Amino acid sequence: MPAVAWFTIIVAALIVGITAIGLLRVIFHLRATKATLVQVLGGVTVVAQQTSGVPAVVASVNASLKPVRDFCDTV
Repeated sequence: MPAVAWFTIIVAALIVGITAIGLLRVIFHLRATKATLVQVLGGVTVVAQQTSGVPAVVASVNASLKPVRDFCDTV
């Protein structure tokens, strides 16, 4: 084979190799991002569970304050 053909094969192999390394780095970054998002989702779920009781408490507080509101309306 002529030298130009070998040069072309070597350059093509370098390009393919560098591209493969870049894609592997992207895969590892996406895995790390997925792990972070799973942790964030877990935190959001905990916050949602801890604050789910607020609407029931608000209704109870409003019911307890109804006599106060009725008194204020008469003033």
